[in-house]
Amino acid sequence: MAIKQSSKNRNKKEEVVYYGPANPSGGLIFGVCHIYASFNNTYVHVTDLSGSETIVCVTGGMKVKIDREESSPYAAMMAAQDVAERCKALGITALHIKMRGIGGTLSKSPGPGAQAALRALARAGMRIGRIEDVTPVPHDSTRRKSGRRGRRL
Repeated sequence: MAIKQSSKNRNKKEEVVYYGPANPSGGLIFGVCHIYASFNNTYVHVTDLSGSETIVCVTGGMKVKIDREESSPYAAMMAAQDVAERCKALGITALHIKMRGIGGTLSKSPGPGAQAALRALARAGMRIGRIEDVTPVPHDSTRRKSGRRGRRL
């Protein structure tokens, strides 16, 4: 006895859905990678060029289980590798980097995970465009923490 197939199954076509940006010429497709490296955590956040559409965001705390290692270079490297993998899947081949420290009246230098995240992105095959420091710097703002004679050790 032969099993009869319905007409619905024979006319079915598989559609491939592609969510990345259109690139008919095969050139580089840029995104913007915002790296925020504090002394407690490291965020690696990729958006489109306008910054309004989030593509992927991974933190160091998502990669390690110990609180004190969230800002470590290892956690930042693992986060950046995940970001690079997701970007490649969506068709983004190059990134502009915007690196940010804590800023304000606190430290202007980025945390320990900033350089590791940038290096991991480059080693994962992402092309690096411009690198910019966007740490907020006050123009004579509120008084900095610590007394008149500073912190005495």
